[in-house]
Amino acid sequence: MLQELNRRFRHLAGPLIGLGAVTYFAYHTVEGDRGVLAYLRLHNEIQIAEMRLSRVSSERQEMEHRVLLLRPDHLDPDMLEERARIMLNMGRDGEVVVFDKRR
Repeated sequence: MLQELNRRFRHLAGPLIGLGAVTYFAYHTVEGDRGVLAYLRLHNEIQIAEMRLSRVSSERQEMEHRVLLLRPDHLDPDMLEERARIMLNMGRDGEVVVFDKRR
């Protein structure tokens, strides 16, 4: 009887080891550090970072344009007046002031 179990075990050992190896690699293909789920998570993070970069780049361009308008060699009177009003917290009689918190 023991010989019968030993013989059957030898016939099943190869397929069981193969099934274990396939299961191991399949699991790590999906769940591993470089698996499918990690790839999807990284891809999502890249998209978020690219959107943030786009937003920050447009804000930077707007700020650079505003700074360019305040340069001494190319001074825009409207921009100078706007900055003076903000810095001095003053306005003209009869004006309505609307504060924009984005700036």
